[in-house]
Amino acid sequence: QVQLVESGGGLVQAGDSLRLSCEVSGRTDNIIRMGWFRQAPGQGREFVGSITWSGTIADYSNSLKGRFIISRDTTKNTVYLQMNNLKPEDTSVYYCAARGGESSEFNYWGQGTQVTVSS
Repeated sequence: QVQLVESGGGLVQAGDSLRLSCEVSGRTDNIIRMGWFRQAPGQGREFVGSITWSGTIADYSNSLKGRFIISRDTTKNTVYLQMNNLKPEDTSVYYCAARGGESSEFNYWGQGTQVTVSS
């Protein structure tokens, strides 16, 4: 099993930056990839980006590329989502996810952290 705990959400103004953290514990030796997703009220879950567990290769939603950056601190088993130039439409619950070696999809999820961007 893998446990994920997000933190760092909050209320910010448009144009601000915010960094979310995802602390990973449990069977980390089985993790292939980490991802960030978000879900706005009344909307479906949206892929934000992902990164290999080694932290070397990342990919992003085309609409967010350039503003959002994913990284991993290998010394702390923590994955980060740096969000810059935030917009009101970025308001969502942000979720961290992990893909275990036994799955072809992200199969471990955190509880989510709320990000609210005011105009």
